[in-house]
Parts: sequence; structure tokens; C-alpha cells
Amino acid sequence: MIINRLIAKNWRNFQQIDVPLRERQFFVGPNASGKSNLLDIFRFLRDIAKAEGGGFQKAIKDRGGVSKIQCLAAQGEPKVEIEIHIADTPEAPATWQYCIGFHQEKHQDGHACLTYERVWREGELLLNRPDTEDNEDPDRLIQTALEQNAANAKFREIGKFLRNVKYLHLVPQFIRYSDAIQGKIIEDDPFGQGFLQKIASAHPSTRRARLKRIERALKLAIPQFEKLEFVRDKNTGHPHLQARYEHWHSSKTTHQEDQFSDGMLRLIGLMWSLLENNSIVLLEEPELSLNLGIVAQLAPLISNMQKDRQCQVLTSTQSDTLLIEPGIDGSEVILLIPTKSGTEVKPSSDSDAVCTLLKNGATVGEIVLTRYPKEASLLEWN
Repeated sequence: MIINRLIAKNWRNFQQIDVPLRERQFFVGPNASGKSNLLDIFRFLRDIAKAEGGGFQKAIKDRGGVSKIQCLAAQGEPKVEIEIHIADTPEAPATWQYCIGFHQEKHQDGHACLTYERVWREGELLLNRPDTEDNEDPDRLIQTALEQNAANAKFREIGKFLRNVKYLHLVPQFIRYSDAIQGKIIEDDPFGQGFLQKIASAHPSTRRARLKRIERALKLAIPQFEKLEFVRDKNTGHPHLQARYEHWHSSKTTHQEDQFSDGMLRLIGLMWSLLENNSIVLLEEPELSLNLGIVAQLAPLISNMQKDRQCQVLTSTQSDTLLIEPGIDGSEVILLIPTKSGTEVKPSSDSDAVCTLLKNGATVGEIVLTRYPKEASLLEWN
């Protein structure tokens, strides 16, 4: 399943969002346009769906409260709204629809309070809150049905789907010096602090298969790269990644992760995440630390890794090189356009100019990021 439509109101940079989504989606915009905040909508829904260690109130608190979530350009609009459509393909009608509205309730000890929560399955309304019980006991509205097993039996599949959302903004130093840091791992480990332990915890056959597939990709991306292995320190038992290059004279000469480049570590982390997830993978500027030759291969790499997985990959980027693959069409690129009334969100395929240039052999990277944002007017938005 994938989320094939996102609707949101009054969320951070955005007064309103209503965009279709595909299996592979790229979000493009200048600094401070809201790329990270847009990806955070999916993390927020994941955090709500957690039955343990999460939930609606914690998701709000982790983001500084409702006032920090509300769009500053919305001129006092108190309600935040999010709606997602879940389907098997981008073009298919929604199997599931989940929507939530909330605001800050002054008389509820500072808690965020639901204004509504609704669920449809194939057009049939399964949940419509507030209901009679909510009206009799308004304190119920500080929790979503999505996070409560006793209340979500008819649509538990949505929660299972959202709980598997994976956010990755891997910090190579956390992997390289994991033994030395030995600190508390941040919840959900978005920066890869426990990445080696994650590899170690995989079933040996699964781990071998994934690393072998990553090894084949690295051979294409990194000159003279030969082998990638998982090993454990003989004395401490700590997990390590080990690499070898074909031009080295001794077959016993290897490097471990503390000698890998930042780019190689980010690439390994990215590929592992794509191979382990069957829901949604959120990638934030994966081009960082990678040379242009590898960046140019990221989009086809994502597609290749998706072949055997039923995952959706949503990527923020500022790299025109990442978007030069001829196979990327205008519907796969969402533009974030800052305005005086907040950031507008539009598929690049909404522009007749973009569609014409694509038909004439130009790539999305050449069209969008070479003209955007300084010459955004050239895109002739309809």
C-alpha cells in the first residue's frame, strides 16, 4: 500500500496542501520552504499510531505543542487538519481514508484536543468522532482511536501501516564512532546511531542477502570496490561492516566503518533502509556527502531497491543532479513555492511549460532546479 493523496491545513509552513503522491516522490524547494516540515507530517502520523511509547499527546509535545505546529501565515486559524488516502497504486481509488483535526484546548490542562477523527474503508464511514461517548465525556478527545487497540479493531491495518514509516537522515559519525559514543539512542534512531546493531539483529540469511545486494550496487557506484561483509570483533563481540577493494595487494587487507567515507556510509544506510521497509521511507537530502556521479544514480537506485519491496519512498532534495534521470516524470516531483501567505505545494506536472519541455527530451532536474526559485514565474503555474 501507499499514500496516494495528502491533504493538510494549517501545518507549519503550509496553509493548505492537497497533492497526489506516487511510489517514488521528490519534494523540491529552497531552504526554509518546508521540505523537512512536509516530511514530518508522515512522522507525526507514525507517532500517533504507536500504541506504546507514542500517541497523540506525545506527538504534539515532541513538536513543541500545537502553537508550534500551526502555520504562522494562517492568521489565527486554530485548527490543524491532516487527511491521507491509502491505496494499492497511485491511480487506484482509496482503500482507506484517515483524517484528523485538532486544536489546543485551553481548558484541558494544556492538552491538544481532537476536533474530529474519521476513517473510511472503500467509501464506507467506519469512525466519525466526536461521537455520543465523546460528547458525554469530552476528556476522550485527548486520544485518537488510531492509537487505542480497543477502539481501532475495524481499521487496525492503518495503524500497522503507519507505524512502519521510516525516517532517515543518516549522520556518518554516529556509525563511524558508535563504539566510542555509547550513548542513549534517539527514539526511532533517525540519524543511524544504532545502525550497526540493526544490521546485527537481522536474521543471518536476511542480513547476507541484503548486504550482497548492497555490495552489487556499491560495485557500480564506487571504483574498484570488491566486497562488503558483516563481522564481529573477536574480543568485544561488537558488530562491524568490513570492506575490501580489488586493487589492494593483500587479500587480507580490509577497512571497517571507521575508515569508510561519509558518502559510502550514507549510501549503505540508504540502501539498507530501502531493503528492510514495506511501508514508507522518508529520505532527507540523501545527496549529501555523495559525488555527482553517485547522486545521478540515486533515483534509479531507489527504483531498483523498490522492485521487490512494497514501499513508498518520499525524498526531499535540492539537487538537480539527482533529478536528471529521464524516467522521472513531472508527477514525481512536488515543488514547494514560498509565498507571502505560506508555502504552496504543487506537482511540477501541473505546469504546461514543464510538460512541454519533458516531452521534448529535457529532464526534470534541468527544468526545475535550474530555474527555480529565482525564475519560478517561468513555470507558468495554471
